[in-house]
Amino acid sequence: MILLNGKEVSDKLYNLLGTNNDYAKLVVFTVGNDPASKVYVRNKQRACERVGISFENIIVDENISDIDFEKLIEDVLYKYLFSLDTLYSHLGMILQLPAPQHLVEIFNNSENVPPMIDVDGFGNENFARIMCNEKDPYILPATPKGIMTLLNNYNIDVEGKHVVIIGRSNIVGKPLAQMMLRKNATVTVCHSKTQNLKKITKTADILVVAIGKPKFINETHISDGVTIIDVGINRTEEGICGDVDFERVKDKCYAITPVPGGVGPMTVYSLIENILMQQ
Repeated sequence: MILLNGKEVSDKLYNLLGTNNDYAKLVVFTVGNDPASKVYVRNKQRACERVGISFENIIVDENISDIDFEKLIEDVLYKYLFSLDTLYSHLGMILQLPAPQHLVEIFNNSENVPPMIDVDGFGNENFARIMCNEKDPYILPATPKGIMTLLNNYNIDVEGKHVVIIGRSNIVGKPLAQMMLRKNATVTVCHSKTQNLKKITKTADILVVAIGKPKFINETHISDGVTIIDVGINRTEEGICGDVDFERVKDKCYAITPVPGGVGPMTVYSLIENILMQQ
């Protein structure tokens, strides 16, 4: 069984980016005090510091009005993107999820964050370009991009393979399916209404699980020789685990990602790469 170690791969790739990237900046907007968000933002900050990218976390009260929040974003955009005296030729901007209900529309509105600096790749325009099979989307979403990079670094070719993706979110499932199709995989997307799930997952050459259910997938869902990509990060009383029951499936797998240390580090690396590789 091959352990698809995202931490090792990302460490290798970070070294290729160097540390002299002071022309780039990442700005993260955080609304409220969600504990998980703090962890994710801290990981992004550490990654920026590692390669010499300037980092700024703008924290606002969860009760901020939609008008005031939009104005804040506009002000920051002007300061770093449109001002003639800006120090940064490469800018990334993230509206860190989760969003309060009254700000969801702003988080989902691609016009608030221009697609060229939407380095998470969550915005509507980047999503639409991927789904319409544009040859050169502005930015690929960080998690699907990280998954593709991880597979490539272990020489796991998806062409001609049956890829089963459990989860149809706009953040992972849908864009990943399109990216797999572009690499000539045959793709099946499953979700909460899928019938006979085990019958489908047993046909997978590559199984991607992104549903947020701790240890949902076990040995009864898979066939021998499958490659499993576990996107889930769940905090339980026993600690952090994925959507796959690692101990119960590992002996049947050709390759599998650990949780933590698999997809997570690749997502953060892809975000950093998205900043530095802007056109």
